[in-house]
Amino acid sequence: MRTGLLALRTAGAAAVLVALPVLAAPAHAEGGGSVTVTPYGVPPGTEVDLRVSGCDGRTGTATSAAFVGPARLGPSADQPTLFGEARVKSSATPGTYEIRVVCPGPDILSEIKGSVRVLPGGHTPAPTPTAPVHAGGGGTAAHPAAAAHTGRAAVATEGPGTRHAVIGLVLAAVAAVAVAFRSVRRRRSARS
Repeated sequence: MRTGLLALRTAGAAAVLVALPVLAAPAHAEGGGSVTVTPYGVPPGTEVDLRVSGCDGRTGTATSAAFVGPARLGPSADQPTLFGEARVKSSATPGTYEIRVVCPGPDILSEIKGSVRVLPGGHTPAPTPTAPVHAGGGGTAAHPAAAAHTGRAAVATEGPGTRHAVIGLVLAAVAAVAVAFRSVRRRRSARS
């Protein structure tokens, strides 16, 4: 029984930690709306998630001097907020930049403001080999001439981001709770 309770408490603590707004900073606007940027402080070249509440419409556009271009916002799973993604310019200098969200509604055009912080340092690309590798092209695929010679296209990939880490933590917490409930049920049925 003690192991089951310990597992249940651990799973509950993990769920609470996951539920905290990690690396997100809401900026409240006039009229009750808010813009939440996740992660809030990022180096240039990084993608951020935008979550906007307080819009009268079901779509919107977020613009900022820090963004590569306007971010289109649409309905999110947790209504009535809008969701979108934006990439910070790789040439953005460190500082805090204003975000302006415009959302057309049935009777009024809502404008909500927020901010994003650009940190010093650039978006570092993934390291690539500089010499040929005897494993199907390896480092030579990063060079266009070598890619044409081998018949393979040069592909750049990035690893998982913040969103994937949060999803992984939620799934781990759910699994821990399921294991705890199952062990408690087994012990109870064994006693009967």
